[in-house]
Amino acid sequence: MTLRKKPKYTEEPLSLFPEEELPETNPDETVYDHTALFERLSKSDFRSKFHLKPKDIEYISQKTLPVIRRHAADFVTSRLAPAYIPNDGKQTPMRGHPVFIAQHATGCCCRFCFEKWHHIPRGRQLTDKEINYAVSVLMTWITNEYETDKRNNI
Repeated sequence: MTLRKKPKYTEEPLSLFPEEELPETNPDETVYDHTALFERLSKSDFRSKFHLKPKDIEYISQKTLPVIRRHAADFVTSRLAPAYIPNDGKQTPMRGHPVFIAQHATGCCCRFCFEKWHHIPRGRQLTDKEINYAVSVLMTWITNEYETDKRNNI
């Protein structure tokens, strides 16, 4: 199996947090603190009703979290990252994959919700850093749900 390196872009990406200068790191290694975000999401009746079902937990167990992370990156890149999404607001199913559930639970389901919850504007392509941020949000939620289920079903 040949590993492909990510292409390097010469264009400088916009910062998620312009008031903070973040150190240059590999975007896959960036660690985000989502505590405040998850606190705000927990106060939303709509967002807080989403939880992984037993079949989602089983799917994650079979596929493993690294594979789910790749799925999340693919879904974010294809369904959330484009500047223009013809069916924006309707592109994320409400079931069928753990990432879809996480997208609704975390406000990463469409560009309107992404702008509202994450303050990343619509109307432009997401940067690699923003895509990695969205994947981090989704995987934090999925991991928390998965680990909570595993603890409760020991």
